[in-house]
Amino acid sequence: MSAVGAYEAKTHFAQLLRRVRRGERIIITHHGVPVAVLAPVEPPSAHPAHEVVEAIKAFRCRRSLGLPVKDLIAEGRL
Repeated sequence: MSAVGAYEAKTHFAQLLRRVRRGERIIITHHGVPVAVLAPVEPPSAHPAHEVVEAIKAFRCRRSLGLPVKDLIAEGRL
């Protein structure tokens, strides 16, 4: 991981982005003190759809609205 001063990072930002796009991580310093890391975005972890559906169902089983749905509809809340 290389270090770059804040002024250099500002003036050569496009070049730094190209390096980051290739997978490099760059520390940005201010007066020699590290203040930020310019790094590639990690791809989101994809969960299989059936796992997500099961997790939602499990979450719903542990929750309640506190009142029957018919009462909420009658009150105009749903």
